[in-house]
Amino acid sequence: MEVKNILISQPEPSNLEKSPYYPLIEKYDANLTFFKFFDIVGVPVAEFRKSRIHINDYSAVIFNSKNAIDHFFRISKELREPPADSMKYFCTTKALALYLQNYVQYRKRKVFHSEQTFADLIDLMMKHKEERFLFPCSSEKQTENTKMLDKGKFKYTKAIMYRSIPKDLTHFDLSEFDMIALFSPIGVKSLLDSFPNIAGNDNIYIAGFGTATHAAINAAGIKLAIAAPSKNAPSMPAAIENFILDKEQGATIVSKPSSLKKSASKKNAGKKNKSVFTNKSKLKQMLEEKKAANAAKRKQRQLEKAQKEAEALKQKAAELGEMAATTIAAATSTKVTD
Repeated sequence: MEVKNILISQPEPSNLEKSPYYPLIEKYDANLTFFKFFDIVGVPVAEFRKSRIHINDYSAVIFNSKNAIDHFFRISKELREPPADSMKYFCTTKALALYLQNYVQYRKRKVFHSEQTFADLIDLMMKHKEERFLFPCSSEKQTENTKMLDKGKFKYTKAIMYRSIPKDLTHFDLSEFDMIALFSPIGVKSLLDSFPNIAGNDNIYIAGFGTATHAAINAAGIKLAIAAPSKNAPSMPAAIENFILDKEQGATIVSKPSSLKKSASKKNAGKKNKSVFTNKSKLKQMLEEKKAANAAKRKQRQLEKAQKEAEALKQKAAELGEMAATTIAAATSTKVTD
């Protein structure tokens, strides 16, 4: 596929040469333009008060982005309600857990993190189901995440602490790009607001990361050329490279908590499939055979039990005989001595 000019709807990495996007530049001479499609704006504390959420009514906080961390501590400071020392923090990645050091003394708090996804975090949280969780998030729908929390039967409250505001993108000339990479539903909205006719543009490939983004792209009537992450491309750069090389992307990865899968399988483990017999005589024969087999097993167990009892009696008799012989020998020896 001839893809040279790509618009990435994210900020440029601080060190592009060490980022996963650099091989696209080096190997395929791709021209990458980085630009975040939306701004993050904090919810005013006066507005947040209307939600009647009190931070210290909760024993744990869920973080899935740096924005969530920043605005959680901003709100708590403005409310003059600092988190209790016993507060637990659950982060989707190790990088987020380390980012917490900007606000709390890492070693003196209970900080937990998963490896990559919200689904991984759910597995970790299953060990702490007694906690009352606060979930700081944006005004965007958190459908996939809240579905997992609901399915896990966690006690949690969604706290909207910031908003994503679409940016004006009309300064871009879309005819200069071969591909646009999108990472969130708000990024899709921003693109649609600036270019309402994007759905009819067949000269540009659209790449989407995450099931929520895929759904937003499809709902807008835009053709989705690349759906990441997938089996053969766990990242957007890898998915773009596969597309350039015309390689198969594989099935799209949909992360689900393994703990919820286990609970579902446990639930069904006790259920037995009912056999249906259309031939009643066959069923009767099978039941008689089963009854005879059970009777034979009972008889065998009774026989084995009787044999064990006989052996035990035989051994006991031998022991009594030895004791009697020893007593007689001792008595005879005493008589001779006298």
